[in-house]
Amino acid sequence: MSDSSDDDMPLARSNGHLSASTVSKAEDKAMGSRAKPMPAPVSIRNGPIGDDDSRVNGNGKRKSRSSTTRVSYKDESGSEDGRLSKRQKKVDSDDSDDEVLSKRKSKLPPTAAETAVAEDSDDDMPLNVKLASKRAAIEKNAEKDAKAIRASESKAKKPTPKKAIKDDSDDDMPLAGAKGKKRLSNGVNGKGKANGVKQEDSDSDTPIRKKVKTAPSTAAAKSKVKAEKPTPAKKAPAKKAKKEVSEEPPKSDDDEEAEYRWWDAPKKEDDSIKWTTLEHNGVLFPPPYEPLPKNVRLFYNGAPVNLPVEAEEVAGFFGSMLNSTHNVENPTFQKNFFSDFKEILNRTGGATDRNGKKVDIKEFAKMDFQAIFDYYHAKNEAKKARPSAEKKAEKAERDKVETPYMYCKWDGRKEKVGNFRVEPPGLFRGRGEHPKTGKVKKRVLPEQITINIGKNAKVPPPPEGHKWKAIQHDNKATWLAMWQENINGSYKYVMLGATSAVKGQSDFKKFEKARELKKHIARIRKDYTADLKAEAMADRQRATAVYLIDKFALRAGNEKDTENEAETVGCCSLKYEHVTLREPNTVIFDFLGKDSIRFYDEVTVDRQVFKNLRVFKKAPKKEGDDIFDRLTTTQLNKHLSSYMAGLTAKVFRTYNASYTMSNLLKDLKVSDSTMPEKIKLYNDCNREVAILCNHKRTVGAGHEAQMEKLGDRIKGLKYQKWRNKMMLLDLDPKQKKKKGASFFELDAELDEAWILEHQNFLVEEQRTKIQKKFEKDNEKRQQDGEKPMPDKELKERLKAADELAKKFKKENKSKKVEAEGRSPTVEKTEGNIKKIDERISTLELQAADRDGNKEVALGTSKINYIDPRLTVVFAKKFDVPIEKFFSKTLREKFNWAIKSVEDDDHWEF
Repeated sequence: MSDSSDDDMPLARSNGHLSASTVSKAEDKAMGSRAKPMPAPVSIRNGPIGDDDSRVNGNGKRKSRSSTTRVSYKDESGSEDGRLSKRQKKVDSDDSDDEVLSKRKSKLPPTAAETAVAEDSDDDMPLNVKLASKRAAIEKNAEKDAKAIRASESKAKKPTPKKAIKDDSDDDMPLAGAKGKKRLSNGVNGKGKANGVKQEDSDSDTPIRKKVKTAPSTAAAKSKVKAEKPTPAKKAPAKKAKKEVSEEPPKSDDDEEAEYRWWDAPKKEDDSIKWTTLEHNGVLFPPPYEPLPKNVRLFYNGAPVNLPVEAEEVAGFFGSMLNSTHNVENPTFQKNFFSDFKEILNRTGGATDRNGKKVDIKEFAKMDFQAIFDYYHAKNEAKKARPSAEKKAEKAERDKVETPYMYCKWDGRKEKVGNFRVEPPGLFRGRGEHPKTGKVKKRVLPEQITINIGKNAKVPPPPEGHKWKAIQHDNKATWLAMWQENINGSYKYVMLGATSAVKGQSDFKKFEKARELKKHIARIRKDYTADLKAEAMADRQRATAVYLIDKFALRAGNEKDTENEAETVGCCSLKYEHVTLREPNTVIFDFLGKDSIRFYDEVTVDRQVFKNLRVFKKAPKKEGDDIFDRLTTTQLNKHLSSYMAGLTAKVFRTYNASYTMSNLLKDLKVSDSTMPEKIKLYNDCNREVAILCNHKRTVGAGHEAQMEKLGDRIKGLKYQKWRNKMMLLDLDPKQKKKKGASFFELDAELDEAWILEHQNFLVEEQRTKIQKKFEKDNEKRQQDGEKPMPDKELKERLKAADELAKKFKKENKSKKVEAEGRSPTVEKTEGNIKKIDERISTLELQAADRDGNKEVALGTSKINYIDPRLTVVFAKKFDVPIEKFFSKTLREKFNWAIKSVEDDDHWEF
């Protein structure tokens, strides 16, 4: 990257409009305002936007398709440009504000009040005031914790000077000092982390950059092997490792005993060596192309044409996705596809008609792919309609082929491989309105793939007639195979799976680094608060940037995680048009964020920060100019690392989410709540973290339908409850006097029309169940070689549904319900009513929880930013199964978190 050679140069180079090198006191004072500032720092309105405008802030960039419900490819540029041109006003030199960008026609994200938890509305305090005060309280606690940790470490240094010296040399941390607690000694080596920041500057080092993020402990593995009692069970598999790579996935008892608890292992000396032995079976290639039948052809200008096999395959890519109008009607998609198709067609000999004459395909509009689409569609439908026995047999065959690639031997341990399949050829779609959408993703050949494997391991053989691009034995890399794709020229890697020790250690180090920030955060905040008024423009810009990153979780900009993230606009790369200022202290960020999705964040900031942003936007700056023109991401991270080795902007997001969650969970009291209430309690805390840390999302397209379905389930249970009450009267008419007439009244939500509709639904549901059961029974009989049951049997079974319909009709007429079940009694019926009440309560909690979370990305917080050990601690404290919070995949991913604190009742972030 170009930044690596000129880190100290300002970013703004487009038109030379730079900020002054210093800010005078007079200029600072002139930016003042008499208006009372709003509570800060608070995010008022935040999230992705559904916008009709194809440009963001007038910069001509593309919007994301995923941010809109419908995309029209008609030319409407005239009206759009006209509307945008009215927006380009200059900031007056006095107190005038920028024009608010949100006035453009677009659906804004929800306000904080709209995503608040129910408790927020219980008092008269405005929500923004409450959020600001809550944030202030959390930061006050953080300051106290930081002082306490540093005081404790300082005290611990005196009686044990040798230990302090050892820890300092291991961690290479000039400011942090010695680590007094054992848990911190497992943290990331400071030197290694610093390298992780620098290596982002080099494209050629991408494989090395990947491995900085993952660090399996080789020395730890050795020591663990010695420590384990069942030594033979662990060593035996290593001797015949080459054969055992292909074994079936299920774990044996020996595997369970030999679990590699890397989180308990001592910290190894050389963190750059990732493995000593590595064996794997390479990659799995997609099946070869199957040519179309002779009666299925592409039509051009109304006539069928014959294509060379390679060109026919590409035509099939387009033809098979005609139902994806979102793509195939996109002019850019069509243009890129046609360009690549023509190139391949010309290279392979061109098209011919039935008589073998050349056909010059010049216009995309004359191409007709319907016959190809119909063929693939019929093929897919036939595949779906196959009997389950055939599907199972195919799956078994597929599993047999894939099993050898699913696992590798990493330092003698069996580890799961993540993405062992080579991506099949097809048409590139891309995120947002990508300029290369529709281009042909070429078939990846073995000659493009580099294999990374141990020196003494058997190299996996390439497909017959081919050879690998290269074989290397780089034990500082964590990838097993790599190649370069043809669309964007990016590298693709085969890495270990999310459940592997390598990936687990990467997550562990991320959260340990966030924990380490606890003891430095007070000093960092004190310093940047002071520098907000610094005379030097560079210092003031840096302080303002750190403030925004800390308070609002902004990405630094140019800080790209190539494994998980797309290039994003961040704090250091904000342009003039991305920020709108509104007196007295509201700032609106509006830019293309992750995955090219337009992102909108309306926040209140401290008054000094607002004044600084006005200074940074001061004329002659205009659209296209950088706001932080005297700051680069490299400079910012270099400054942060002076507080703590390896500290970068992204650590603040993890720290703030985890520390906030930790504080919220501390305040919770163990009570006799039901399981659904405990889960909702956790989700409420998670929601609060998401709101305070700005983790928002757009409401899913199916949210309303889901809520309606959930509402119908609740109403269905209420109807079922009413029927049981009526059965109670049937069993004992005296119950009406005993319980009162109101007890037996129909719920107000259940009107007659709904009841009739629901009864019809129940009857049809029973018919469907009977039909499916009949088909399943017949299928089983066929598999067992027995004669299938006749249709007469099905008709007999369906009589039960007819009987139910008659029963409902009788109940509607008589307004009475006969008691059902085997030997019904008053006690049994009352027990049924109680159970139904519990189910209703559970569903109502789920509905409230789901509706409250519709605008909040709980998954973002829980999976990426909240230390998973906090969730484990909550689950233990409140006696909730961890399965209620983590899916099977997440339990495997965070196995280290579950096991490392399972015996520690007092673990704290």
